[in-house]
Amino acid sequence: MSEQDNSRQHGSGQSPLGQNQSQSKQDLPQQQPADATDKTQPRKRGRAGNVLMIGALLVIAGVGFYYFVFERNRVNTDDAYVNGNMVRLTPQTSGTVVAINTDQTQFVQRGQVLAQLDPHDNEFALEQAEANLGQTVREVAQLFTEETRDSAAVVSAQTQLTQATQDLERDRAVFAVHGVSQETIEHDEHAVRSSRATLDQARATLASARAAIVGASPDTHPRVLQAEAGLRTAWLAAARTKIVAPVSGYVVRRSVQLGQQVSPSTELLAIVPVDAVWIDANFKENQLRDLRIGQPVNVEADIYGSHVTYHGKVLGLNAGTGSALAVLPAQNASGNWIKIVQRLPVRIGLDPQELSHHPLFVGLSTTVDVNTSNLDGSSLSEKPVWSAALDTGAYGDQMSGAEDEIRKIVATNLGNAPAVVSSADVNRRVR
Repeated sequence: MSEQDNSRQHGSGQSPLGQNQSQSKQDLPQQQPADATDKTQPRKRGRAGNVLMIGALLVIAGVGFYYFVFERNRVNTDDAYVNGNMVRLTPQTSGTVVAINTDQTQFVQRGQVLAQLDPHDNEFALEQAEANLGQTVREVAQLFTEETRDSAAVVSAQTQLTQATQDLERDRAVFAVHGVSQETIEHDEHAVRSSRATLDQARATLASARAAIVGASPDTHPRVLQAEAGLRTAWLAAARTKIVAPVSGYVVRRSVQLGQQVSPSTELLAIVPVDAVWIDANFKENQLRDLRIGQPVNVEADIYGSHVTYHGKVLGLNAGTGSALAVLPAQNASGNWIKIVQRLPVRIGLDPQELSHHPLFVGLSTTVDVNTSNLDGSSLSEKPVWSAALDTGAYGDQMSGAEDEIRKIVATNLGNAPAVVSSADVNRRVR
């Protein structure tokens, strides 16, 4: 290296060593922030882990608190369905269908005429029963008249016997002084015997007539009552040609057709009263331990979703599982048997007012939630906890007018009826 070059290096005031030192000093401030970041990252990760752990513990504690406070005393199932009474309507008499006044999905009122059978045969039978009652009343009235006649015959025979006896006694007194002949005495004796026989016959006839009417009056005589019963039967058969609804509800099935010949065993219609439905919830056998009659129940139906909640109570637990009460119960005697959790039907009653606002239909799916916190009730009860009695007054009007018609016929044929009776009243029919 020349002196000029050395002088340039010295003139610049820096040697090669000085340059390296200056470069290392410039690099130091750039490396220090990187080292500080490496030290703070583990601290941040540790804080985040603690936060996550605390959050998880809070969630677990919240779930546990919710379970022990709200869910521990509750059992629920979604294996629950709406059930109700299905009234299968059958005719009360045989006949041919001539009219149908309702159809499936329609609402019917109790007592409403749903179908009409051909009434002609029953009307003819009713006319015959009315005529038979009138004839019977006249015959019974004649029996009472015969009793009066036979009583008079007894009095007449008694008088003849008295007269014959007196004649015999008088002739016998005269016969002692030869006033009459022996033949006259014998004739008087024959007359007495004949009169006595006539009296006995009259008394027997009177006893027979009285036996036919004893303890009765013309309108309460057994023959009249029997004829009245025949008229009631014919009247009822004529009224039963009108098939009425025994309950109010919706027609869910119609199987009858016009012109069909039906009998009392033929199903015509099926009616479901939707205001008296209940829930059959099938709980698992390991959910039944705390179930008691009367416990409150919340029910949600899939048709309305969670927007509508029904409030009810447990009405009772069935005394057998579905598999045990099946028509063909399962037999677990084979060697490859596998235990299956059984389900027991539990009946849930609902609030009628809630049902009126949001009606339920038979067969709909529901979700049932039972609050089992109150264990004071019993699982089974010997006394019914809800009214299971069903009745109908739809058939009470079938005999309307029958008694008036019977009284009119009896009075007419006894001779103490009104002087003028219209043919329309006498020939009244069930229409």
